[in-house]
Amino acid sequence: MSRAPSAVKSLLLGKPFRSDALDHMLLTKRIALPVFASDALSSVAYAPEEIFLVLSVAGLSAYAFAPWIGVLVAVVLAVVVASYRQNVHAYPSGGGDYEVATKNLGATAGLTVGSALLVDYVLTVAVSISAAASNVGSAVPFVAHHKVLFAVGAVVILTAVNLRGLREAGIAFAAPTYAFMISIIVMLGWGLTQIYVLGHDLRAESSSFELVAEHSPATALAFTFLIARAFSSGCAALTGVEAISNGVPAFRKPKSRNAATTLLMLGGLAITLLLGIIVLAERIGAVIAEDPATQLLGAPENYHQKTLIVQMAETVFSGFPPAYYLVTALTALILVLAANTAFNGFPVLGAILAQDRYMPHQLHTRGDRLALSNGILFLAASACVFIVVFHAEVTHLIQLYIVGVFVSFTLSQTGMVKHWTRQLSTETDSRVSARIRRSRVVNRVGAALTASVLVIVLITKFLAGAWIAIVAMAAVFATMKAIRRHYDSVAKELGPVEWDDVLPSRTYSIVLVSSLHAPTLRALAYARATRPDTLEAVTVDVDTDDTRALVRAWDRSDVTVPLKVIDSPYREITRPVLDYVRRIRRSSPRDVVTVFIPEYVVGHWWEQILHNQSALRLKSRLLFQRGVMVTSVPWQLRSSAHMREHDARPVPGAMRRGTGTGDRLG
Repeated sequence: MSRAPSAVKSLLLGKPFRSDALDHMLLTKRIALPVFASDALSSVAYAPEEIFLVLSVAGLSAYAFAPWIGVLVAVVLAVVVASYRQNVHAYPSGGGDYEVATKNLGATAGLTVGSALLVDYVLTVAVSISAAASNVGSAVPFVAHHKVLFAVGAVVILTAVNLRGLREAGIAFAAPTYAFMISIIVMLGWGLTQIYVLGHDLRAESSSFELVAEHSPATALAFTFLIARAFSSGCAALTGVEAISNGVPAFRKPKSRNAATTLLMLGGLAITLLLGIIVLAERIGAVIAEDPATQLLGAPENYHQKTLIVQMAETVFSGFPPAYYLVTALTALILVLAANTAFNGFPVLGAILAQDRYMPHQLHTRGDRLALSNGILFLAASACVFIVVFHAEVTHLIQLYIVGVFVSFTLSQTGMVKHWTRQLSTETDSRVSARIRRSRVVNRVGAALTASVLVIVLITKFLAGAWIAIVAMAAVFATMKAIRRHYDSVAKELGPVEWDDVLPSRTYSIVLVSSLHAPTLRALAYARATRPDTLEAVTVDVDTDDTRALVRAWDRSDVTVPLKVIDSPYREITRPVLDYVRRIRRSSPRDVVTVFIPEYVVGHWWEQILHNQSALRLKSRLLFQRGVMVTSVPWQLRSSAHMREHDARPVPGAMRRGTGTGDRLG
């Protein structure tokens, strides 16, 4: 095989790391914050906007409720952050909500949390990237008309960066994340200063538009439902909080304390930015409509509605366009990077589930750069499916969002209450008992609050699309149960059994032949060296002239092994060989049949294309036959020499094999 693919891989992903370099990949707090908190911090770019979008259904008068909804979301966020600080201290191993629920509420609850989080991580990537496409589209019309293409491309780039390793991804994302935070804080500070200190009357471009209600919430119940729906959409700001509890092992020591501190910083920043954006947006009169074409009156023809952040930046920095473009660019960038939280959380959770035999074992394997590569690739592919299906529309995707995360929030906090209660029953130190009681109160409040929000989310979002997320969670849950049953069945089947010490009565060896050449002679010599009771060469007659020529050459040679010709009227190879082997097994059930297949090894990928794969198909079928052993006898061609010389370490799949039995098998 050519070394070009390996060289490209090293160029894109970097040189492989030794396993003992894993400790050097651990994160400091200043790097961990952008790695794990980018999702929660970036949610301020779309969570406030979603609140205004939902309220727009009732007209401009409903916007007055936005600050109160923002305060309520901030309270929930503060409680959840406080609750998760208890989690990271109690369970620092990285299992997060899954571990808490499993150990305290049982395997079913843990698996429910696992399936909910896996789905939510996928939606985190889809929503964040789609929101980035919308923000860039506000300033770049081309992106607005090709959002799906932009979003899928962003996922591919993010995947490549994460495959380079956690620490490198953190360093790459640290500067943009901090730049976003600073730019938003500066925008909020300068905007509010102009309004409240300098007395400037800042008005957004859309402030002159009239907002026509799509339908009038005539009853108190209908209006309450609308407020609840706006609140549930605003709770998207809470996503990403759980990622830190899953990522505690990635922190430097003391891991729990550093994770708890990072969580506190995340909470403070997210609450500040969330409330600041809502207040400033209301003060400048920004108008956001779910359907601008029908709801906005006074808008110019072909008006393209800009996102809330873009409208704010345009208004606050009206005299300084570079700042407006900087905020727009950084917002789009942080929304892309927000998906990085999922790229760290999903692979870790997948690896833990794989270790518990609920997911394929491949998800527990680290790649060349010590990243959980298979989990990263699986997440990227799943997110791209959602992006394409929902056309990268945030308003549609967000209806599926946050259901999973509040399921995990609720079960996790309930599990923590049980954890503290169990510890309290055995604790004798009064000071420790008092601390445990305080922690239990925090988690009880968290459980009650997140359960209430979960109910609101399910009621207000179920028909709008949340049912899709619930169905996806149920499907993932059922799949993981099936995977566990399979692994348990395999373990039971491979477990210790009583060995009857009955050896095969005889060994029957078959060497497959298509022509009399060096690989065939080597296979015959090797088969003879195993000292079988019966040894014969077998060829399949798919071309009468070739077969006759082979028989004549065999008779003229000094080969003493008899050659048997199997007829194949339909020019097949695999079925006649299988039928022949089965006949031998039926006639002598206690005999072991060994099939030797000569193969030659080529060094370039394009050489492999020049040979068919009938030997591979034959081997894969023979492996299913009881009492049959399959042995490959390689013959290295000259083109494979450079692989032997330059490969310092063997890489699975580095050599590609043709077959020495000719193109009928190769």
